[in-house]
Amino acid sequence: MDNQHIAFNKVYLTGNEYKYIQQAISNAKISGGGFYTKKCQTLLEQKYGFYKCLLTNSCTAALEMAAILIGVKPGDEIIMPSFTFVSTANAFLLRGAKIVFVDSQPGHPNMDASLITSLITEKTKAIVVVHYAGVACDMEKIMSIAVANNLFVVEDAAQAIDSFYHFSDGTRKPLGGIGHLGAFSFHETKNISCGEGGALIINDPSFAERSEIIWEKGTNRCSFFRGEIDKYRWVDIGSSFLPSEITAAFLFAQLEMIDVIQQKRKDIWTLYNSLFTEKKLNSIFKISEIPGYSDNNAHIFYLDCITNDKRKNLIEYLAKNNINAIFHYLSLHKSPFFLEKHDGRELPQSDYYSDTLLRLPLYLELTKADIERVVQTISDFSKNE
Repeated sequence: MDNQHIAFNKVYLTGNEYKYIQQAISNAKISGGGFYTKKCQTLLEQKYGFYKCLLTNSCTAALEMAAILIGVKPGDEIIMPSFTFVSTANAFLLRGAKIVFVDSQPGHPNMDASLITSLITEKTKAIVVVHYAGVACDMEKIMSIAVANNLFVVEDAAQAIDSFYHFSDGTRKPLGGIGHLGAFSFHETKNISCGEGGALIINDPSFAERSEIIWEKGTNRCSFFRGEIDKYRWVDIGSSFLPSEITAAFLFAQLEMIDVIQQKRKDIWTLYNSLFTEKKLNSIFKISEIPGYSDNNAHIFYLDCITNDKRKNLIEYLAKNNINAIFHYLSLHKSPFFLEKHDGRELPQSDYYSDTLLRLPLYLELTKADIERVVQTISDFSKNE
């Protein structure tokens, strides 16, 4: 068996990245907000029907903008999952919020929507959902809770580009486009990448004008460039949230190929899934579950290894066979920074996924033989356990 190294992730290049970067340089404007920034924003708005999209230098930045837009202030409470990346919490902590963590679902790392109502108080400002692995949270239920309690909903859709939620009335909406605001990541580990980058999605028109001001360092510069005012001024708080045109040029080369990229990733995910079924490994490991209300954008193919020792041993076994597989988040409520700030509730499902979840290699350069090798190696491990 070929023992060539199989990495966890590799960025796919469409072939136009260098061409568009060169064009951006030739345009003699490489700061943010230019030709390629607008092309990326327009593509996302038109393809997914978003009301407004603003490119940012990261998903973290988009979440920080969201926290400012919904008016988070000291003492406000924000409900979010513990099983997520630290940026989800940091964006709201920076505004002085109290983070109230909710546990994951049995069967999936997404937040358990049935637990949200019990955590709402008169201080609750927003629910921040995280669509883990590009799989939708129960948005119909969450939006209903938000409406009933006059709460904002922010979607951390970092992993969820080109994934949809299917409503009970037969309609579907793109993840990131359901709550008041959404945030995407274009980090190098994501389906669509520009190294570091993100986007803020504005679904509530009342946020549109102010979002541009915050995006442009607290100035009304966007209005100035549209000829709506004679000079721009400092009118609000804000920061430098724009990516450069070089970053946007790289991103546009990826976005214009999103259908091709997504289909290839889905083919890889499906092959993994079928091989695990064929080898009956789905009776030894729990495989990614996709609820009926969600699409699968093939961001991650993960295993639930049942125990932490089994995961540790499998990671080591794969590494010995030159295959790189990686665990994921550690529960934020147990992190060194937040441990003393947590309200003491046990969040057993979040801790369970922190101990048992393992992500397998998934990127477009993987061949059928590579995937078969990964699955066969896991099968060999299982026989030796």
